[in-house]
Amino acid sequence: MESDRDFSPESAVHMSVKSAAALTAAEVKLIERENARIARGLKRQDPELLDELIETYQHRLMRYLMFLTSKREVAEDLFQEVWIRVLRRGSQYNGKARFDTWIFTIARNLVIDLSRKRTMASLDEMREGREDADAQPFEIVQDGPSPLEQFQYRENASEVAAVLLTLEPNYREVLTLRFHEELSLEEIAAMTRAPLSTVKSRLYRGLAALKPELLKLRTGASEARKVPVERRRAGEVRS
Repeated sequence: MESDRDFSPESAVHMSVKSAAALTAAEVKLIERENARIARGLKRQDPELLDELIETYQHRLMRYLMFLTSKREVAEDLFQEVWIRVLRRGSQYNGKARFDTWIFTIARNLVIDLSRKRTMASLDEMREGREDADAQPFEIVQDGPSPLEQFQYRENASEVAAVLLTLEPNYREVLTLRFHEELSLEEIAAMTRAPLSTVKSRLYRGLAALKPELLKLRTGASEARKVPVERRRAGEVRS
């Protein structure tokens, strides 16, 4: 587990600037060459390249779809459809954007299309990006580590995923893209077609929403640990 990463809201808001500054010119050129290589291969419908891309991105893509849909069967169906779209529409990828943001955008659009048919809660709003646009500025009082940071320190990845799945889709998506996929806020805004201010608001609100879920999980785990201890003590008394 990467417990040394900073998940505080302030870090999340400013991380894109730090990340951009941290990239050297050589690293930027390397990324650009890789994007161009993928674009050329997709235009040729190179089967070996497609196999390489699936192997490289399958876990990240599946995780993203799981967090958006909260249903494994739905995520698996959409996972297959994403790669069909990549094969059919690969010529549309020009290499100017990161490939992962391109496939995440395809995945997101498929989820939105599905939501219109099945009326999944809140996912239509994800495309419009209106629910926070007129909201008042939202801030979390920070007197210590953020809820997500605290959770990462104390719990394992499966428990983090379980808590994220309890959040509203808008918040869940931004947290997933920011902390799991490490996209900058600007990249998330471009991908979701939402104003940067809306993305920031969703990030803050999502972090805040984790707090009560984190408390419930910890309380439940604590109570569960007490039961065996109390039973063992009762047995010692009887003996």
